[in-house]
Amino acid sequence: MRRPVRRFRALPIRARLSLLVAAAVAFAVAAVSVTCWFIVRGKLYDEIDDDLRSSVLALQPEDFDRLTTASCAQAPSDPDAITPRGKQYAQLVRSDGRVCLLPYATTAIDVTRDDLDVAARPDPNAGTLRNGTDSDGERVRVLATAVVVKTGELRRAVAQDYAFVVAAPLGGTRSTLNELALLLLLVSGVGVLGAAAAGLAVARAGLRPVDKLTEAVEHVARTEDLGVRIPVEDDSEDEVARLSRSFNSMTSALASSRDLQQQLIADAGHELRTPLTSLRTNIELLTRSEETGRPLPAEDRTALLVSVKAQMTELAALIGDLQELSRPDPGQHAGRAEIVAWQEVVESALRRARLRGPELTITADLRPWYVRAERSALERAVVNVLDNAVKFSPAGGTVEVRLGDGVLTVRDHGPGIPADELPHVFDRFWRSPGARALPGSGLGLSIVARTVQQAGGEVALTPAAGGGTTATVRLPGAPTPPPGVP
Repeated sequence: MRRPVRRFRALPIRARLSLLVAAAVAFAVAAVSVTCWFIVRGKLYDEIDDDLRSSVLALQPEDFDRLTTASCAQAPSDPDAITPRGKQYAQLVRSDGRVCLLPYATTAIDVTRDDLDVAARPDPNAGTLRNGTDSDGERVRVLATAVVVKTGELRRAVAQDYAFVVAAPLGGTRSTLNELALLLLLVSGVGVLGAAAAGLAVARAGLRPVDKLTEAVEHVARTEDLGVRIPVEDDSEDEVARLSRSFNSMTSALASSRDLQQQLIADAGHELRTPLTSLRTNIELLTRSEETGRPLPAEDRTALLVSVKAQMTELAALIGDLQELSRPDPGQHAGRAEIVAWQEVVESALRRARLRGPELTITADLRPWYVRAERSALERAVVNVLDNAVKFSPAGGTVEVRLGDGVLTVRDHGPGIPADELPHVFDRFWRSPGARALPGSGLGLSIVARTVQQAGGEVALTPAAGGGTTATVRLPGAPTPPPGVP
């Protein structure tokens, strides 16, 4: 049984659909044909049975006596006689098996045990119907019932030990049923073949979009061309249309992701080239001074070493930012998220910001707020926001930090951000023309946007009244921790 199933599964889907449609139609047609044949057969037999019942005669006493004497006819007087109605069957059967034919009978009926039982226990209200044969071996429909003898105008008596047996030929009925069976078989065969052809046509038409999808997938696998799109009608909502739209969305997302990766690699290479080139130049100067035996002055050597250290620090920060941006979606690592006291995260970030800008005045108004996020990623995002404010604040300036009702605002009094640059501040490696001389890689705010969005929040930079910039971060949460969270 497993081998045919495996062979069926190995067939193309068009062939399987055609076979399934043909099988379903064949089953339905066979069921209808068989039902139709049996219904017609029952109707024909009912008509014959009604005719047989109407042909049963009530005999006169003298006729009954004459038919049952010792000289009763055991066989037809003229077996070759042909009546307008064809063969005629009528006879009396005694319980011991003796047969007496009626005068108009042209052929005798083969007696069976059922006929003898009716003769032994005659019942005028009952009779037995069966299929039998006549003396010539032809198939007939037989009715055996009690013999009724007239004893008066309105009186009837049942003759004991005798049965009245009549029959009708089944040749015409059987021929009609055979022709009907042949006709139904032909119609069924044509119907099954037509259903198979229709199923194949429907399968081809229905799977044509799948063929296009297959060709598109094979093209993408062969050429890595993610610009392939499958045309889909706007008003189509079937499964194939949904699959095609999903494929188009997938290829668009993959193309966008590949473009972003290529852009990230290009930008990262560009950003890495500057500190690496500077670092290489400084190290070559130090190496050359050692090889030539002309040591650099102590002040120059110290300056070079400080520059090397700063460049290595910048390079390490850039690599760390790249690693942060290359991390997968936290949705794949939901176990890292936890209930975090945001005010504590901001306080920790403030301590680091005050160390980086000791000449600045940083004020803070923090109210409790608990969010679900990854603590380390959230702290890095807050640090980046504060570093951005510290970097662009003038010496002796003020940075105002406030956290309340799930909204963190960081307001600096720096030069601000031009309106035409605001849409780009969260792009990777983007740096405003006025900030390119300052340290940084242009990835800090990208990390902030990524972290906030993954925590279900929003971040924005807007010009502040009176100059400067206000960074606003909104995160969903509550002023009190959930039950069971310390």
